[in-house]
Amino acid sequence: MIKKILVGVVVVVVALLAYATTKPDAFMVERSTTIKAPPEKIFALIDDFHNWSSWSPWDKLDPAMTRTHSGAASGKGAVYEWTGNSKVGTGRMEITDSSPTSRVGIKLDFLKPFEAHNVAEFTVAPVGDSTKVTWTMRGPSPYMAKVMSVFASMDRMVGGDFETGLANLKRTAEQ
Repeated sequence: MIKKILVGVVVVVVALLAYATTKPDAFMVERSTTIKAPPEKIFALIDDFHNWSSWSPWDKLDPAMTRTHSGAASGKGAVYEWTGNSKVGTGRMEITDSSPTSRVGIKLDFLKPFEAHNVAEFTVAPVGDSTKVTWTMRGPSPYMAKVMSVFASMDRMVGGDFETGLANLKRTAEQ
């Protein structure tokens, strides 16, 4: 009986591992919101890492998180590094592209609790008397990420944080 159970468990594990190989080689998470504020005001909150503490969803998860700013004061070349608890981990962001009032591209490197190298992008576009802000993150899905995605997708793991961050950004920009 135990032998049959073990064989069954092995078959299920092998099937899950095989299924993971069929998952995409990359992921994308994207969320958008509309904010009643001019693009310039919103762009300034995104393009300067010093302003992120006013809206970033992760800053609220660890008030004791340590932050280091280096490079340019804002825009291309600005660097933000953090070390925090298990909810926020350790990582580094660098603005690689900054098109005034319309786009911010960020190289995003997570070091702990697991290593990952992704790209984030914010687009800011006027829509009538408001501004549409879209936050996107893209990255590779190595095999272990594919295995994890069998149980929880990146969209499910990060999408809620993006929604919280955009709601915080909206609240901050509309004040």
